Amino acid sequence: MTFGFAPSAATPVPSATASAGSAGHLSRMLEPAEWAAAGIPLLRSPREVVNGLHARQRPTPATAVVAVLDHEERLTASASFVRHPAGAVDGWEFRNALLAHLRRVVPHDLRRRTPVRTGVLLYCREGDERWTEEDGAWMWGLRDACTLHGLRCGAYITLTRGGWQVLGDGRGGRRPSSVSRPVSLAESSLGPAPGPSRSGGGAAEALRHAAAR
Repeated sequence: MTFGFAPSAATPVPSATASAGSAGHLSRMLEPAEWAAAGIPLLRSPREVVNGLHARQRPTPATAVVAVLDHEERLTASASFVRHPAGAVDGWEFRNALLAHLRRVVPHDLRRRTPVRTGVLLYCREGDERWTEEDGAWMWGLRDACTLHGLRCGAYITLTRGGWQVLGDGRGGRRPSSVSRPVSLAESSLGPAPGPSRSGGGAAEALRHAAAR
């Protein structure tokens, strides 16, 4: 409702645009209850997975580490990239970034009738272990990226100053944290990933990323 004048046909209506954008944004995130109800497979040894990824990728706040595990929970490939601080908190954008990095480091499994490998995501961020809308957007993005790459969607893990937390699972620990020093790869059960390490090319929205295969 307006008073004194009506907007012209050529004038955008900010409230309507914002409302549509907000609805789209909210549809591209998952609440913890939705994530738990999705039947995400539990990691047998989450601490070992977290230690291995932390040792390999050495994430700092705003770094996403996406990894592919085989049926025995061994690391097949991993990649890390930094989320641009000015970027939108949108599952669509996160999905696209995750999918682009998955495509760089491991072939898709779309020809398989059922997924054999599992995609997991560790996100290092500020704040505490409680769920945020940003976490919900990463969950949505991980689920969609795994589907489009022929992977089973696996755990979403946050890494903060207080330690690590598998969201929707309830398991976590104080170490590693976003400020702790990584253990050596020799101490990590994931160990060195098979094949030579390599770095991916730069992306406009990523300030840094590295991949291991």
